[in-house]
Amino acid sequence: MFPALSVAQMVIREWRLLPSAAAQASAPALAGETGLRQHPVLWVGGVGGMEQVIVARAGLPFAAIYGGGVHGVGWRLPLNALNLVRGLFQAWRLMRAYRPQALFVTGGFITVPASLAAWLNRVPVMVYLPDIEPGLAVQLIGRLARRIAVTVEASRRYFRGRAADVVVTGYPVRSELARWAQAGGAREAARRRLGIDLGRPTVLVTGGSRGARSLNRAVVAALPDWLRDFDVIHLSGELDWPEVQQAQAAVPAQLRAHYHAFAFLHEIGPALAAADLVVSRAGASTLGEYPLFGLPAILVPYPHAWRYQHVNAQALVARGAALSLEEAALPERLAPEVRGLLEDRGRLAAMRAAARAAARPEAAARLAGELLQLAGTGGGETQP
Repeated sequence: MFPALSVAQMVIREWRLLPSAAAQASAPALAGETGLRQHPVLWVGGVGGMEQVIVARAGLPFAAIYGGGVHGVGWRLPLNALNLVRGLFQAWRLMRAYRPQALFVTGGFITVPASLAAWLNRVPVMVYLPDIEPGLAVQLIGRLARRIAVTVEASRRYFRGRAADVVVTGYPVRSELARWAQAGGAREAARRRLGIDLGRPTVLVTGGSRGARSLNRAVVAALPDWLRDFDVIHLSGELDWPEVQQAQAAVPAQLRAHYHAFAFLHEIGPALAAADLVVSRAGASTLGEYPLFGLPAILVPYPHAWRYQHVNAQALVARGAALSLEEAALPERLAPEVRGLLEDRGRLAAMRAAARAAARPEAAARLAGELLQLAGTGGGETQP
């Protein structure tokens, strides 16, 4: 009999894995890990959440429950409480129907009711912290979890008294990204695929699937300067795509071939492989994807995400793999910072080496092994 894993992010039963919404980036990487492919997986996400599209693309079954923040003020507090209670009952029914052997969570609105339901049903919980600093949800779940996985060593200090239960795994990266990062000749192949000049320095700018307006406008303003000497890959997100299309049409014809603008790319591996420098927010994936590609970064922490992105950015800055810019400084500093780095090959090479030194390409396999061990499989079959 095979166990079931569940990612709620993931739950394991018979064996089954149950993922949840907060695991948008890490759980698909984990579910695709070779050691887990033989186990049924159910992904639990939030009602109305965008993660359902990501999960469907990964070919995983999906269930939705309600969730709410574990903090709030004013009118949000009773609404959050109501949604947490609704989510708890929904998660309880899932646990009884699916009977997972483990639950994998990464934090977020639905993970508290999912984890509590698992704990009440004696389903072992593994919590993974993608960012460096945990939010309140992860801190609460950490008290229920039997295993706590973290991306970097510095996160251990947030789980004092649980040293024996904490394991440093790194950030799990999807197998298709790993192939682009590790394949010989990937840079040239990626540039040919995207139509990028093989001899030009190239900057990739991305604000995520929905985009970052301040970053997009700073890029558009910098195009007359950058396109004279560099190729630019610009992933604007859907919200600002019409504005970016207008800017693209206004680029002089002789420079237009050097501006590669997209609303988004379903497969970002070629863009990461082709770039010499990336400009982006400082979400948790930057801790895994950019080091894997040895990609120097200019990080612009989202100013309304509490401290998470600032802490993530400073971790890569401290390693010498990135620079950090505040959003308010973008109009004045982004264009010269990008030019300064792309023209300083020695500095860029040093940042590239520092980024590669932070890579943990085995992270997904390590997480999968820890999860299977928690579920009782030890990575192999179990007897009926």
